[in-house]
Amino acid sequence: MLEEASELIGMQVYTDKGLFLGNINNLIIDLDGARIDGLFVHDTNPMLVDGSKAVSVPYRWIQAIGDVVILKYFPKRVGPRRK
Repeated sequence: MLEEASELIGMQVYTDKGLFLGNINNLIIDLDGARIDGLFVHDTNPMLVDGSKAVSVPYRWIQAIGDVVILKYFPKRVGPRRK
């Protein structure tokens, strides 16, 4: 079990299908609620994220945290943001 939120930094993130998504490099924290709202994942898998850009993953998408983070949901592919 995590003792501090900062222990998430650097952890590998995998989809529910077992595909490597990337590594956590930052957290989105709700200071008033004292909780983690999301994760920033960088060095992303180009098969999942167009251009291997960093993505923000809502905390509610997380299924389990142990030696790695496993998501219960992630889109099949993340493309460029439409204007």
